[in-house]
Amino acid sequence: MLLSALIFLPIASALLVLVLGETQQRARQIALTAAIAELALALVAFVGYDTGSGGYQFTERFDWISAFNIQYLLAMDGLSAPMVLLNGILGLAAVLVSWNVKDRPNQYYMWLLLLQGAVMGVFVSLDLVLFFVFWELELVPMFFLISSWGTGRREYSAMKFLIFTFLGSAFMLAAMLTLYFSMPSGERTFDIMALVGRDMANLLVPTWLIFAGFLIAFAVKLPMFPLHTWLPDAHTDAPTAVSVMLAGVLLKMGGYGLLRINAGLFPEQMADFASPLSIIAVVSVLYGAFIVMRQTDLKRMVAYSSVSHMGFVTLGIASVAGTGTSLSSVGMNGAALQLFTHGTITGLLFVVVGLIYERTHTRHIPDMGGLAKQMPLIALGFMVAGLASLGLPTTSGFVAELLIFLGTFQVFGLATALAAFGVVLAAGYILWTAQRTLFGPSMARWGSLTDARPVDVAAMLVLIIPIFVVGLYPSVLTDVFAVGIDPIMAGFSLVGFGG
Repeated sequence: MLLSALIFLPIASALLVLVLGETQQRARQIALTAAIAELALALVAFVGYDTGSGGYQFTERFDWISAFNIQYLLAMDGLSAPMVLLNGILGLAAVLVSWNVKDRPNQYYMWLLLLQGAVMGVFVSLDLVLFFVFWELELVPMFFLISSWGTGRREYSAMKFLIFTFLGSAFMLAAMLTLYFSMPSGERTFDIMALVGRDMANLLVPTWLIFAGFLIAFAVKLPMFPLHTWLPDAHTDAPTAVSVMLAGVLLKMGGYGLLRINAGLFPEQMADFASPLSIIAVVSVLYGAFIVMRQTDLKRMVAYSSVSHMGFVTLGIASVAGTGTSLSSVGMNGAALQLFTHGTITGLLFVVVGLIYERTHTRHIPDMGGLAKQMPLIALGFMVAGLASLGLPTTSGFVAELLIFLGTFQVFGLATALAAFGVVLAAGYILWTAQRTLFGPSMARWGSLTDARPVDVAAMLVLIIPIFVVGLYPSVLTDVFAVGIDPIMAGFSLVGFGG
């Protein structure tokens, strides 16, 4: 029952904090205890996953709606185990960075914990209906967190997020039901494990239509260009903790879905669509990087950098078009690793931006300067996240991007070279932003600014530690991801693609 505990611990804690968190101190104590316990459970699940045996482990299965063969089916493999750990890490960081929330803290922490539980359900659900339920459930807390505790045009940004992601979910629901009813009546199932390797050639509708429905849903969430326009607004107007969760795990749901469902269930269609994916990836990487350089708002800068870095994930997945080369699995492994590393790196960037805004009450870059002199610890956190984002060796960002480039170069040489230029642009905009905000002449109008408090340092350390652990010892994740990706690659081999 470990996986059920991972899902329902934060959900139960959300109800507890709503009822008992009548004061700010009480609310954050309950939320912090729940976040620490959730991270501990996630570590137990991650460490307890046996890479030697591989496959799905910690399986929980019982009938839910027997008439339609819908099951409560949970399991974890090498692809989902690191995502479970990432959700636990970011959940704790989100609670710590929310320490000063004073407006209805019990409701705020309730929605935050409910969000974490819903995302955890997405990563361990292996019944398509259950997967969809948790996929939709996360929309509710995210909407209320942005619209109630956000800044600026918070209602507009919350509604835009809801409309984009809800429409994407409609395509997924249509694809899911079409797949189910296209199978012979005695073989209908929503069980992802049972659907892997099944012949999709004899369905009642063209398989590519079903593939496209899932692809659109995951492309919106990732997000791919041009379906990304909801992201900058949501990030800009969301509270800091919500930006951490949004960039850290909600975007990763899109990449996870592409790997688990599009690549896992439809290898032939995914391989056929690999070339267009590589083009979309390059456009996302370069478009996001160039737009970043035009931003004057720190949050929008980080938001558009996410569009750019998620393009690397798309490029790594496109490497499955390689025929007869084992490097295809390297690119896929890099894409999966990028999901994890981007979560911690960009999560740290949003933590730091939130701490700066909390003290200066602005995110306008031209108004800043010399902040490192008064806030050296916060400046250090920004530089660690920034250097990891541009792929500095010894950080996790370098390993993920290197694997993606190694895996895709022999398949899409030009696309890889163009995407690699995005790393150069990242170095430019990260260092330029650091120079304008942290260094140079101090802005006297700030007066005296306080540096990070112990709780702020804890929030940064929760994210800094995995950045360097994975950067120095990447096999702690790549070996686990490989166990989950190898069966997916086997599906491509069966249809004549991949290594």
